[in-house]
Amino acid sequence: MTRVAPVGGTAVQDHVALAEIELCGELIIAASAARGRLSLESIDEVLRVTEEQGRGAGHRAGPGGRP
Repeated sequence: MTRVAPVGGTAVQDHVALAEIELCGELIIAASAARGRLSLESIDEVLRVTEEQGRGAGHRAGPGGRP
C-alpha cells in the first residue's frame, strides 16, 4: 500500500537539511563564477567556515560550530 502525504496537511521542515542545501547552492554558484578551481580559502568563505578559538591549527568549525 502506498502512503501519500495529506493534501494541505502539515509540512515537516528539516532546518539543518535546508541550510545545507542553501550552502551547496551558494558553493555551486561560486564555483561556476570562478576561473579554474576554488581555493580552500574561497570555499571556507562561501561556506562561512571560521577557525574556532581554543583549537589547534587546522581545525575548523562550520555553521553551528560543528567541524
